[in-house]
Amino acid sequence: MSDRNEERVLLITGARRGMGTDIAKAALAAGHKTVATGRNIEKVTEAVGASDNLLVVKLDVTRPGDAQAAVRATVEKFGRIDVLVNNAGNFYAGFFEEITPEDFRAQIETNLFGPVNVTRAVLPVMRKQRSGLIVTISSTGGIVGQAFVSAYSASKFGVEGWIESLAPEVEPFGIRTMLVEPGFFRTELLTEDSTNYPEPSIDDYAEKTRETVTAWKSMSGQQTGDPAKLADALMQLIAKDDLPFRWPAVRTPSRPSRRRVKRSSIKPTRSANYLPR
Repeated sequence: MSDRNEERVLLITGARRGMGTDIAKAALAAGHKTVATGRNIEKVTEAVGASDNLLVVKLDVTRPGDAQAAVRATVEKFGRIDVLVNNAGNFYAGFFEEITPEDFRAQIETNLFGPVNVTRAVLPVMRKQRSGLIVTISSTGGIVGQAFVSAYSASKFGVEGWIESLAPEVEPFGIRTMLVEPGFFRTELLTEDSTNYPEPSIDDYAEKTRETVTAWKSMSGQQTGDPAKLADALMQLIAKDDLPFRWPAVRTPSRPSRRRVKRSSIKPTRSANYLPR
């Protein structure tokens, strides 16, 4: 099948830092019209840089009104939305009993209901176009769980099930979906801006909590995966007609695979490569 090399309009959430910034920069470098969003537009602009092809819009993904306003601004500026990249997310770490009910709900609110809100706002535009692509950044933590990530994995497992169910609903309208499942990449997910670590509150978990928090903080910025290379590979991949439904980017990719990967092909592991992105 032929590649789709034409200029596109991309709407990217969570572009203020980490993988979102790299995806926005890669989209601009590929010549695409790019809408970079975040809760602080000044910081998004500072992170992504200036371009005639760039529109920066305020968007808190937990607020449906923000999502609708971002979609309106995109269409007013560029006339259409070809690709939505649901990237925004955060990480509430900890053993289940030490994560407060409020924090557990906050995790689901951002990582699951966030992309739900933005996708709900974008779909009417794509249905009218009879075309579009919804790229949702999940995680290997949405395929296999492990200790200390119960809230995060719950949110990402939810994303996986939601997109699996959404895909056949929107396919008749020419709308495609793709889940991206990064492994351990040098994003800012383990920084204090993105990760909420619990204070040890239960003696049975206290020692392991302190050990895990210390270990994960030491890994921040040292992850083996290069998010800039992932972003470049993503730009190559969205130009293809034969997209995979899942892209398990567990290592820095050199060439995107078009092979459809099943959930069962990724096995549980204790390796840090499968810690959240």
